[in-house]
Amino acid sequence: MADRTPEGAGDGDGIRTFPFPVDLSVGGVGIQVGQMGTERVWHADAPLERVHRIDFHVVMLFTEGPVRHMIDFAEYEAHAGDLLWIRPGQVHRFSRTCEYRGTVLTMQPGFLPRAIVEATGLYRYDLPPLLRPDAPQLTALRASLANLRREYEDDATLPLSLHTSVLRHSLTALLLRLAHLAASSAEAARRQADTTFTLFRDAVEKDFAANHSVSAYADALGYSRRTLVRAVRAATGETPKGFIDKRVVLEAKRLLAHTDLPIGRVGAAIGFPDAANFSKFFHLHTGQTPVAFRAELR
Repeated sequence: MADRTPEGAGDGDGIRTFPFPVDLSVGGVGIQVGQMGTERVWHADAPLERVHRIDFHVVMLFTEGPVRHMIDFAEYEAHAGDLLWIRPGQVHRFSRTCEYRGTVLTMQPGFLPRAIVEATGLYRYDLPPLLRPDAPQLTALRASLANLRREYEDDATLPLSLHTSVLRHSLTALLLRLAHLAASSAEAARRQADTTFTLFRDAVEKDFAANHSVSAYADALGYSRRTLVRAVRAATGETPKGFIDKRVVLEAKRLLAHTDLPIGRVGAAIGFPDAANFSKFFHLHTGQTPVAFRAELR
């Protein structure tokens, strides 16, 4: 299957992006459920031990550990009973030394209707990928995932249209449990309840490559600058400007580490048409020049 290399500042950055492997799923439906292991991958060409992106969701429930997994420059250590939720577009890498054991669910965007997508927080990129359910939650999640797997593998007792509908319902039940787990921490619940911050966060995710101005975001959202500062500080402990800069720095690191784009083009892709200004900004926030940061990782 050919890989997808999107175009544009946020997509055409040279980081290889793999699509959902429809041809490997039972009946060609938009999900896969199965055991993790060295013999099983979600894409025949996916370099699991190299950084890459996927355009679908991955949820891994571990039965053994620890397992270390890199997602957007952060290392997460999962143990038996933990879950990792990787969302579309996140840069990640499997560990070369850890054995992945447990159940993995992959889901194609668009498989569920919009109302369910919103209810289950499928695109809450502000939530941490690592989830640690307590014993009752884990029991319920395992049962829900096992039921989904049984329905997924049973493609003989129902017509494809009904089989797909049953899968959507079973998947929704599982994702609602995951969404509740993700939002159960005080920080996640506080962020979710703060409409002002949520709107700001979504606007930054959409426009950070072109808009670095706190006042511009406040005007666009209809808030005063002071209101925005209070909301962002309450949700994150930092200023709106710090939040914007952190997102810009993350994208710069992605492009510098995982592409061969010239430094000037990296800067232009995240809103710095002048390469010198980009280098100054990057050094201010990381203590390194873009050239030094890239060289350190090569």
